[in-house]
Amino acid sequence: MTTIDAARIGTLIRDARKLHGWTQAHLADKIGTSQSAVNRIEKGGQNLSLDTVRRISEALDAELLTLGRNDVMHLRVHGGRELSGAVDIRSSKNAAVALLCASLLNRGRTTLRGVARIAEVDRILEVLRSIGVSAEWTDDGRDLVLQPPVTLALDEMDQEAARRTRSILMLLGPLVHDRPAFQLPYAGGCDLGTRTVEPHMLALRHFGVEVRATEEKYHVEVDHERRADGAIVLVERGDTVTENAILAAARHDGATTIRNASPNYMVQDLCFFLEDLGVKIDGIGTTTLVVHGVPVIDTDIEYAPSEDPVEAMTFLAAAVVTRSSITIRRVPIEFVEIELAILRTMGFRYDMTEEYMSTNGRTRLVDLTTHVSELKAPIDKIHAMPFPGVNIDNLPFFAVIAASAEGGTLIHDWTYDNRAIYLTELTNLGANVRLLDPHRVLVEGPTRWRGAELMCPPALRPAVVVLLGMLAAQGTSVLRNVYMIRRGYEDLADRLTALGAQITVFRDA
Repeated sequence: MTTIDAARIGTLIRDARKLHGWTQAHLADKIGTSQSAVNRIEKGGQNLSLDTVRRISEALDAELLTLGRNDVMHLRVHGGRELSGAVDIRSSKNAAVALLCASLLNRGRTTLRGVARIAEVDRILEVLRSIGVSAEWTDDGRDLVLQPPVTLALDEMDQEAARRTRSILMLLGPLVHDRPAFQLPYAGGCDLGTRTVEPHMLALRHFGVEVRATEEKYHVEVDHERRADGAIVLVERGDTVTENAILAAARHDGATTIRNASPNYMVQDLCFFLEDLGVKIDGIGTTTLVVHGVPVIDTDIEYAPSEDPVEAMTFLAAAVVTRSSITIRRVPIEFVEIELAILRTMGFRYDMTEEYMSTNGRTRLVDLTTHVSELKAPIDKIHAMPFPGVNIDNLPFFAVIAASAEGGTLIHDWTYDNRAIYLTELTNLGANVRLLDPHRVLVEGPTRWRGAELMCPPALRPAVVVLLGMLAAQGTSVLRNVYMIRRGYEDLADRLTALGAQITVFRDA
């Protein structure tokens, strides 16, 4: 391994560690070394064996660090090609995860139509199967049939799979109904009390739930006789914390009011699913929900998750940066309206069909046809907000879009401490992206895109943004170890290729 390689890998390790909210000492404990050794590794001053890199990769759930294995996938992109044709937006990945967890509320058979085949779904399924849930794909591989056992075998839970999914916390809500105590592994290394965990605990205390953290587990105790009066007021309008509160309320007899709830797309999908199970929910799509719980749910149900707005934004950005006219079908318009409004101010032109309904009968869809447009930077900064603002996951796409526009665009990613930093990877492709602070970047366009060979960033949306920049770049680019993209997208390279992109998959010999 060269010094340059060591420095690059050290940076990736540091960034992945910070995304987990871990200290160097915490990572050192996980891999059986010292804090000083981790410090040297992150600075590129430590010789690394492949075994060490693999152990770090497993600890951080960052397979991009898994070097030297022939199953690591890379993409070779021959850019500068115009796209054409049509693409159908597939079902929401985030909704699928919530519905898998929600299936534990139902004693009957749950059939989910058109479920996304991504790594996060596979890991949740590994956990569910390990505790006794029957989970089988239909012969065409598109639908999933789930049947829980009479009693869940929580002691048999696949601990490794549970630790490797960030969605494990969403099992708290369904599991609090039938047992006085249980344990769950830590979710992605988050410590109790951090931003991603403590709001869940505050919400669940309403239902008599207490959580005690030890070194590797959450120890959950439930007093079903103790329930707080009044409404649940969420301390942050988060998607997963709202879903957990809804799941905990779904089988509590009586009405539960949840204030400051997220009205985002995956929350709405969960509410639609529960209503089909007989749980009445008032206020869907607003920040105040009233859940009328049903103590026993025993229903055979078929449900189709709605389409993914982030995937829709991905293809919109691809059309913009490649200066292409494509048709994007089955776009959940309610959840990209603000993004489209901003794009219109920048000069983006498109046609839109009349609205029609998704298979679930609730989500409004349209077909969009993009047109080659001359873009100008917006006057105001672009920043994400809870729905109905710019979707937090859609914000990074504006970096590559802004790089294709004339003028300077300020992008403020206030939600995550490190994500904006990865947008500077676009500079390797010719973009002028200047990091102002850990949350703000200034993008100056237009860009003369050029090819480059890059390691895939350890954050999903910035990784896809880099791929989109490669589509626009003349010449050949290589994006190494695209596990992060595979984790959140189904067949993205193949679907872009079907539109005219030239992307080949390869592995190291």
